[in-house]
Amino acid sequence: MAAPFVHVPVMLREVMEALAPFDEGLYVDGTFGRGGYTRALLEAAETKVIGIDRDPDAIKAGEEMVKSFSPRLRLLQGIFGDMQNLLAQENVPQVDGIVLDIGVSSPQIDNAARGFSFQEDGPLDMRMSQDGQSAADIVNTASESELADIIFHFGEERYARRVARHIVEVRKTETFVRTKQLADLVRHNVPRSKDGVDPATRTFQALRIAVNDELGELDRGLSAAEALLKPEGKLAIVAFHSLEDRRVKEFLRDRSGHAPRGSRHAPANESTSSPSFHLLSRKPLTPSEEEIAANPRARSARLRLAQRTDAPPLMENAA
Repeated sequence: MAAPFVHVPVMLREVMEALAPFDEGLYVDGTFGRGGYTRALLEAAETKVIGIDRDPDAIKAGEEMVKSFSPRLRLLQGIFGDMQNLLAQENVPQVDGIVLDIGVSSPQIDNAARGFSFQEDGPLDMRMSQDGQSAADIVNTASESELADIIFHFGEERYARRVARHIVEVRKTETFVRTKQLADLVRHNVPRSKDGVDPATRTFQALRIAVNDELGELDRGLSAAEALLKPEGKLAIVAFHSLEDRRVKEFLRDRSGHAPRGSRHAPANESTSSPSFHLLSRKPLTPSEEEIAANPRARSARLRLAQRTDAPPLMENAA
């Protein structure tokens, strides 16, 4: 019998120190997963937490936690990019803290049937919400140029055109339905890097991001967090890839008034005259060597922290 899955939330100590949960504080865990951050928030003080996840498996897995912490925990199925609307339906206008752990969760990776893994064979799926367009749909129907763009821009794969060309050639005679089919094709066309990273890594990352519109959701989630957080409310975001971390960095830099000017003599950007966020750390925090040794998946994590000011959100400020 397989051992039960144990979720290890990345940089939990640093996240909790930043959020500083307090009694009656209301927090949002926008990427509930298996509830690692949520449990820590609920155990740290008499807090209330709203957990959000697009994956119905995550919501189902959290049912026992809801029972254990009732009535302080509510779980909502949906995307964190839509959390302002989700919370409005719950009559929640503002919160004291938000934590987001961006990207695919360990349970999704470890379950070959979900189609995220290139190390184990499974259906070529990758849908976090388990509905809509799958990775197989994209691989089998997108044009060569569309595939190349997805793999290059979302996976930062220098051999994107070669991979796309061979996908289109192969699918003339066979349909891509399994992860192993695609992973083997990519490995045949992308040289193995010196650091030993599997050649299929970047292509699978790109397709996952495209299937789930992860970058668009992140952009919407950042704006929603800005609107939802009370003055002095805390935001903690863990990202694992440069594409995601860059977006978070640029958003917080802009909202905190640290966006670069074209010239030091140029006037300050009007939208940053009243910053909506104060950076709690100018540079991202990274996992300790001890955490990386205990949880190798934490290696690429970058944690960015910010605190809400009393200024209106940028869109309101600019109106």
